[in-house]
Amino acid sequence: MNGDPILEPIAQGNALALRASGSWTAPFASELEAIVSRAEKLAGSRPNIFIDVSRISRLDTFGAWLIERLRRSLTQGEIEAKIAGLSTDYASLVEEVRRVRSAPVAESTQVTITGMLDQVGRTVASLGDTVTSLIDMFGAVLVASGRVLRRPRDFRLTSTVHHLEQVCWRAVPIIVLITFLIGCIISQQGIFHFRKFGADIFVVDMLGVLVLREIGVLLVAIMVAGRSGSAYTAELGSMKMREEIDALRTMGFDPIEVLVLPRLLALIIGGVDPEAFLLRLRDAISIDHFTVGLIKAPVMAAVIGLVACVEGLAVQGSAESLGQHTTASVVKGIFFVIVMDGVFAIFFASIGM
Repeated sequence: MNGDPILEPIAQGNALALRASGSWTAPFASELEAIVSRAEKLAGSRPNIFIDVSRISRLDTFGAWLIERLRRSLTQGEIEAKIAGLSTDYASLVEEVRRVRSAPVAESTQVTITGMLDQVGRTVASLGDTVTSLIDMFGAVLVASGRVLRRPRDFRLTSTVHHLEQVCWRAVPIIVLITFLIGCIISQQGIFHFRKFGADIFVVDMLGVLVLREIGVLLVAIMVAGRSGSAYTAELGSMKMREEIDALRTMGFDPIEVLVLPRLLALIIGGVDPEAFLLRLRDAISIDHFTVGLIKAPVMAAVIGLVACVEGLAVQGSAESLGQHTTASVVKGIFFVIVMDGVFAIFFASIGM
């Protein structure tokens, strides 16, 4: 009874009956694995299948799981293997193990045209869900803004100033440096190629137009998406994991008004600072180019903020989910920024700016 584990067939009429005895515990893991593997091959077209465990002297979680695994292996169709003789000391343990679901068998991934089309469809549907979430968040922000305009005392000024300091003033040095370096690279390459045609002076026009109208705004928006957008997603995601957002709702506060609106305003007001346009050359450009850049900046900042907040509030209760949505925040933020830049290019070209 107290020796090595045993699993032997016993006479039970037309049924398949197995009797387990001995110690079914982790120290006998190798023996138990071999015993159960052999017993799993005994399944046939028997009308009844029983596993008698009345003679088991000791049982731990490992042994209980092997018994449950054996029961599942012997269960076929409508014929379910049954465990008999289970003592009250181990009944709760076996029942708890039974609640554990088997890991799904990984399906072989075979590349087919149907599978590729299915993946494309799922990607398009996911993009549609993202756009829907952004529209929903935009509507929620408008509603929260309306409440704040009616009751200015509810506006979170301290929070807004804090986020302004985080996403604006602290971001200025790196944004100015990167924009300056990109401008230098464009100037150097432009002079090198324009000199062949004796058009060195036109590098000034190219630099001013590109930096103020396209490269400056787009580059800064991408940097803000990677720096501040991911931070917003991580902050909101951590708060959701710790159920702080649910706590705000319980206390009667609107998370959009308390958490999202100050962050969004901070990005729109300070996400793309005028300091980022230090490279503009006043004598070589018109005011239209500078105006186009200033019009683009707050719209792109709003898109980055909306994407970051949507992904942050979509985080589930795990670190893996937080990492996935933080990555998605950066990727989607950059994607929508580039899309909006294309939309603006078409719009301003159509109106002659």
